[in-house]
Amino acid sequence: MAVPKCKVSKARRDKRRSNVWKLDMPGLAKCPKCGEFTLPHRACKACGFYKGREVISVKAD
Repeated sequence: MAVPKCKVSKARRDKRRSNVWKLDMPGLAKCPKCGEFTLPHRACKACGFYKGREVISVKAD
């Protein structure tokens, strides 16, 4: 069984458990065609356009 060599201080332990290193939510960009919020560098799910051209055919409701 593993045994720690020396005591880990409360500050060091809490620093490791903190949320400082966790990733933030990715930023959203507005689609220039329809105005829907999408992830950057991805085709818009609402209108199917990416970089000014249609890459996905989306059925209109």
